[in-house]
Amino acid sequence: MTDTDSAWNREEQLQEDEMNAMIEQLCQSKADEFRLLGYEQVEGKDVWECVSDKYHKTGMPPLYQVVNDILSLKVTQFMNFITLNMYRGDMR
Repeated sequence: MTDTDSAWNREEQLQEDEMNAMIEQLCQSKADEFRLLGYEQVEGKDVWECVSDKYHKTGMPPLYQVVNDILSLKVTQFMNFITLNMYRGDMR
């Protein structure tokens, strides 16, 4: 591995870390929104579990789609996800 390859890998890792941090902040923001609506127990990781559930089959979509999925998540969609997973005993 050359120095250029090593630098490229570090840059890719940095970009991935930045993307993960941004997604985490978006999920936390959505959880805060749900808390304002009276759903006190919602955390950012719960929002991510709900949003990313459909990615298990298809793989990770482009960043713009992930952001859209997080920001457009409705309380009813989230509660349906939580309820179904509780019935299945399938909380990850």
